[in-house]
Amino acid sequence: MTQPLTLSSLPLFPLNSVLFPGGVLALRVFEVRYLDMVRKCRQAGAPFGVVSLIQGSEVRQAGAPEEQFSDVGTLAVIEQMETPQPGLVTLRCCGSQRFRITRHSHLPHGLWIADVDHISPDLPVPVPQDLQQAANALAQVLHTLQQRDPDAASAIAPTAAQLNDCGWVANRWCELLPVPLGLKQQLMELDNPLLRLELVGDVLEKTGIAPAP
Repeated sequence: MTQPLTLSSLPLFPLNSVLFPGGVLALRVFEVRYLDMVRKCRQAGAPFGVVSLIQGSEVRQAGAPEEQFSDVGTLAVIEQMETPQPGLVTLRCCGSQRFRITRHSHLPHGLWIADVDHISPDLPVPVPQDLQQAANALAQVLHTLQQRDPDAASAIAPTAAQLNDCGWVANRWCELLPVPLGLKQQLMELDNPLLRLELVGDVLEKTGIAPAP
């Protein structure tokens, strides 16, 4: 049996959102613990880990409960980094591989680090005919978003191959749909991309976004 790839001392960024593989994440960073982290990651060409918060807030507050977060997250690769003013860094990151935390610890200045195992990427699964409407509707939505704001994180120009891949289509819908954070996390963790798209298709059908054929 193949052993999972591991990564030690991965810096974590707990957020009130779920990063999916292939997704785009825009961040404004101003806390000292994260400013230092993202600069070091950028310099080393290394990713950081995005995990969804279960308890606590993104920004440390006096007397607030300590952050608790999901044990499955996604690596964020920094694609663009700018410093518009002192003490503020803006990032554009791309979601890469999913991971599972095996051990985590809290450094004195507030940064979380973890040892993680990589989770295998989704296998490419063609979109079946009964879910084709979900792919077609996604193409229309992304086209509209790109026309409105070409620089927006959600304004992705999909390829034909991406629109015929269950995992990619499901992930982009998960980012767009206003569903609870916990549900997004559960969908992201699913190993079966076809099942993920089927569940997303149920939501699209109930909301009338992509009616069943």
